[in-house]
Amino acid sequence: MPVIRTSEAVTHEIHGARFVSYASPLTGSKELCAWRGEIPPNTKAPVHTVSREEILHLLVGELLITLDDRTDRITAGDTLIVNPGATLGVENPTDQTAITWVTTSIGLEAQLEDGTRITPPWAN
Repeated sequence: MPVIRTSEAVTHEIHGARFVSYASPLTGSKELCAWRGEIPPNTKAPVHTVSREEILHLLVGELLITLDDRTDRITAGDTLIVNPGATLGVENPTDQTAITWVTTSIGLEAQLEDGTRITPPWAN
């Protein structure tokens, strides 16, 4: 049974946020990836379209989530289901770091509004 210790997790930073990767092919996962996301206060991530389903569970804080054309405020304990092909915007308008737990299948890609494609290393 693979156990990934916090000290073994790999940290990535992009667009002002931190992604701490626990489950991925590099750690022995065959189908899923999982990471902790840390979104600092007053941070707005670029809007992007995802290629795979993502499940985002908010552990700490509040976020403004725009999913396609609908914006909702989510708070600690809420879970967001992002279907493949959905356009997602994430904003932390508060003065507290928001912490998420995200799971997706291996191979996730994101396309930014300008057409740039990102293959996040924490999801591959």
